[in-house]
Amino acid sequence: MLRHDHHPVWSTSSMGQEADTSPMELAALSQHLGRCQRNQGRLFAMRCHGETVGRFVASRVVTTLVVGSALVGAGALLL
Repeated sequence: MLRHDHHPVWSTSSMGQEADTSPMELAALSQHLGRCQRNQGRLFAMRCHGETVGRFVASRVVTTLVVGSALVGAGALLL
């Protein structure tokens, strides 16, 4: 694993050696997974639920606007 600006850079080449995970790579992966688990608290769950509700409402708003516009257009043609 190479480090550049304190961000891990993963290499998938074994460079002619046995393809295996190095202890440094395992440590970096463990740190990354630890950060991910800490970020998945109550606020993360609330954000996920909010995004789900937002997508649900947004899809219904667009449908309502399309149907409403079609009704107004049809009404204008009939008058």
